[in-house]
Amino acid sequence: MTDPKSTLVTYLQRARDSLVWKLEGLSEHDIRRPMTPTGTSLLGLVKHCAWVEAGYFGETFGRPFPEPAPWDGEEEADPHDDLYAFATESREDLLSLYTRVQAWAGETIDSLDLDAEGHVKWWGDRNPVTLHWILVHCVAEVQHHAGHADIVREMIDGATGYLPEHSNHPDDGYDWPAYLARVQAAADTYK
Repeated sequence: MTDPKSTLVTYLQRARDSLVWKLEGLSEHDIRRPMTPTGTSLLGLVKHCAWVEAGYFGETFGRPFPEPAPWDGEEEADPHDDLYAFATESREDLLSLYTRVQAWAGETIDSLDLDAEGHVKWWGDRNPVTLHWILVHCVAEVQHHAGHADIVREMIDGATGYLPEHSNHPDDGYDWPAYLARVQAAADTYK
């Protein structure tokens, strides 16, 4: 891949796929339950990335995503409403939303050159931005949250890895309990 736009889109899609894969095989409860003190959940991460991409690849370039966010028009909306799945939002709803956002983002990406300028209203004096900048930002953002999802999934059922067909933790008989004991022993020397 020598085309910079294609390279960025490939890495963005890999991050999206990894994030969504983390939901596979889990119950509705497991994908929704908060796994950290700040409420991080797998389905919440998918919802967050969907709305992040809707904004960056939509409004930033004068193409607002055509669907309103569930909190639009709510005076008392919590600023973290995009980080968890409401009881009224199913897995299918949010995965479908993310698919539609990705298609919308793809239209923006396909129609613009990397040096096309946009404006991120919440970035203040860091404007104008370019499509290149926003692609790099979104690759970093979605990869960041895919990493969160990797850890959250491991906490739920022990599953790890980038994707089923490209695991970075193959089941090769490695002695994970012994490794964990060595890591713990090294940490315990600093008690």
